[in-house]
Amino acid sequence: TMPSIFSYQSAEVDWCEGNFEHSTIIAEYYNTVSVGASEGQAGAPAPGIQELLLGDETGHPCVFSMYFHMTLSYVGQLLDELSILWTLAAAYSFWYPKIYLPRCIKTRKRFYWFSGGTTVISTLMSFIKPALNAYVLNCIAFHLLYLMWRELKKCNDKRVHRMAAVMVVWWVLAISSWISDRWFCGLWQAINFPYFHSFWHVLIAMSLFYCFPLVMYFNVNYEMPSFKPKLGYWPSDSWPIVVPYIALEEPHKKC
Repeated sequence: TMPSIFSYQSAEVDWCEGNFEHSTIIAEYYNTVSVGASEGQAGAPAPGIQELLLGDETGHPCVFSMYFHMTLSYVGQLLDELSILWTLAAAYSFWYPKIYLPRCIKTRKRFYWFSGGTTVISTLMSFIKPALNAYVLNCIAFHLLYLMWRELKKCNDKRVHRMAAVMVVWWVLAISSWISDRWFCGLWQAINFPYFHSFWHVLIAMSLFYCFPLVMYFNVNYEMPSFKPKLGYWPSDSWPIVVPYIALEEPHKKC
């Protein structure tokens, strides 16, 4: 008989970490725990964006990701992936720069409808082959990096370029860990170190840690042109571990 979609290990995807090795109720122990750790890391720099992309107390992608890795259920997999898809769609709808809107979409309201329709279609397509969903979601990062590159070309602020470089380094480490876990699982299991997907959770959170202020920086330039956004680091630029933030200063010449 067909297994229940809520049953343990009914998902199409099973990551490299061994199942139920450290707990009788948690399928992938370190993958599950690392999600909670990554949420705490990414929460500090930008609460508003963090609540949208990582979620708030009412239910968010992190909770769904923990549920997925704990159960490896079909429902858990779809909740994990679709929650990310819909939060990305919301982020695009609110913060996608107007100058990059397609020519046939002249207003933000129309872009909302376009984003919503695209997301609904993508959601329906995600049920066809769920194993491909994660690859598609990761490909969205390349478009985000392209937009970031377009904005950096117009900006001479060395702090902005520095933060973008740090963000890219963390992202490269993160996606390398994800690919290693997905494609070279046999190797890592042979040396008894199948934990690269848990590294992915932490590393992608670090990348988002620097991505949030950059998104806010460019958003202020477009939506609040009377202010000059300035990137800062708390408690000090010289500290090895810092919290990046945005400060609004006097009216400015456009970056």
